[in-house]
Amino acid sequence: MTRATPGSQTSLREANRARIVDAIKRHGGLTQVELAGATGLSPATVSNIVKELTASGVLHTTPSTRSGRRAQHVTLARALGIVAGVHFSQRHMRVALSDVANTVVAEHNMPLAKDHRADNELDKATRLIADMLDSVDAQMDEILAVGIAVPAPVDIATGEISRSGLMRGWDGISIADLMHRRIKRPVYVDNEANLGALAEFRLGAARGRTNVAYLRLGQGIGAGLIINGAVFRGFSSGAGEFGHMTIDEHGPLCRCGNRGCLEAIAGGPAILDSLREGNGPGKLSDVIVHAIAGDPLCTRAIADAARHIGIAAANVVNLIAPERIVVGGELARAGELLLGPLRHSLERSVVMSTDKVADIVQGQLGERAELMGAVLYAIDRATIGGDDYSIPLS
Repeated sequence: MTRATPGSQTSLREANRARIVDAIKRHGGLTQVELAGATGLSPATVSNIVKELTASGVLHTTPSTRSGRRAQHVTLARALGIVAGVHFSQRHMRVALSDVANTVVAEHNMPLAKDHRADNELDKATRLIADMLDSVDAQMDEILAVGIAVPAPVDIATGEISRSGLMRGWDGISIADLMHRRIKRPVYVDNEANLGALAEFRLGAARGRTNVAYLRLGQGIGAGLIINGAVFRGFSSGAGEFGHMTIDEHGPLCRCGNRGCLEAIAGGPAILDSLREGNGPGKLSDVIVHAIAGDPLCTRAIADAARHIGIAAANVVNLIAPERIVVGGELARAGELLLGPLRHSLERSVVMSTDKVADIVQGQLGERAELMGAVLYAIDRATIGGDDYSIPLS
């Protein structure tokens, strides 16, 4: 396809097509009237481009109603291709295949060893993706992009973990490059909390909000920030290391090498350590189950962790004033046993009046948030369309 001259009518039309496809990617589907509002284009321009891209197989329209009126609901065509999402957490790997309209067509998860290594786990992910493609009668070359979520800060430019020591066996390597060598498809890597935030913002508890903090609480602690409707990564993609905020400079040693980090005080291992003298459960999932069942020691351990997290979250509120705080990760399964003391601790520590403080809610996507974020990230970065309407978006 010959690239149009900047400023020409053809160039403008290409840009408008890209704006429409981008809006549909971000919202999952919109009516033509909603597309006009989301893109700033006139209804007539939207209508013409939707007809054009529908005829070319890029978009799909279905009749619908809005406010009692007939409307056309516009989505990406499901036959455009497949993306893969992979989430490596500290102890699990989750993999999903999805079409570009956010419909998951295959999903699988498996446990990982405590100190898993990049080469082994990327091999496993490659084999799993191949097996899942077979199950849906698809080929590797049909994958448009792969998104990968990892529990550590990532340099987006290189695909490397940007802080050593947080994922032993993964330091100093380009995850994106290694995975690309295996599957020969475009690969994009980001921090799991960033992608969890993206998923809750697009599909879950943060929909309709513009400024959001997503707290991922479990074995580790992290945060993803949505500012002005976009994931905020900061300089060198290092924003959101909520778990390594210093709570007590003389506190316990953290896996990052510092002392008194929030994660070292309120993360999964710290909660388990607090219960060892009382012969408490040996797994965080069991602590949550026991707490929900009324065990006072487990309830207290979760509440103590929540109070520390609330103080740290108050610092985030004082700094960026989000509209909503979404709590995800394994620990979020404790519900109000966690959210109640977290909310109380935060409200005692913020500067602003409590009626203007962000509401704190449980995530809607559960443990799948980061996986779905990886899928969305792959869709966002994929090239949508055929030779005539190839629209790469970042």
